[in-house]
Amino acid sequence: MSQTNEAPLRAAIVPVTPLQQNCSLIWCSKTRRAALVDPGGDLPKIRDALAKADVTLEKILITHGHIDHCGQAGILARELEVPIEGPHEEDRFWISRLGDDGRDYGIQGEVFEPDRWLQDGDRVTVGQVELEVIHCPGHTPGHIVFFHRDTQFAFVGDVIFEGSIGRTDFPMGNHQDLLDSITQKLWPLGDGVTFVPGHGRPSTFGREREHNMFVSDAAMAAG
Repeated sequence: MSQTNEAPLRAAIVPVTPLQQNCSLIWCSKTRRAALVDPGGDLPKIRDALAKADVTLEKILITHGHIDHCGQAGILARELEVPIEGPHEEDRFWISRLGDDGRDYGIQGEVFEPDRWLQDGDRVTVGQVELEVIHCPGHTPGHIVFFHRDTQFAFVGDVIFEGSIGRTDFPMGNHQDLLDSITQKLWPLGDGVTFVPGHGRPSTFGREREHNMFVSDAAMAAG
């Protein structure tokens, strides 16, 4: 478990499922109230991370409806008696098939109904920390990003990775929508934004604008 310390928001990355999805445990430094972003599986590992961080979980946040990101979110929410917020309701299609997808991927999946669907421009709180919700369709139609403006930190799910971008060959994926989400919604947040992707290492928007083979400034200019 690697840690990123950014007061007033702190985070620990917990890779889960055979797909090594980056579940993020985030918490407010002042209150030690916490949220889990995309607890897709490996619940014993997630419970251990909660205990080691010595924080109080108050909610679960979901970026999108794919099995490795939210397959066991409903199970954990029920067990710990916390609400689920996100994703955008356009991902109801994906959440409705979590059981079937779980069997296909060998990951336990259970359909759930979020306590709150999120839309572009919404806010979510974790203790005294406020995160902005940015709807970024393309990888899935209801994908959202959580952005903490004060520390220039974002949890982007499978929108963008270090050196790559999310797949769009799944049902309801759209490559142009994904490119537009990245260049029109994420880039304006600033080159200095550090992001935790759904898989792999964190990076910055500035680094990706220079080096990402799909959405760098040079790649976009070349069409």
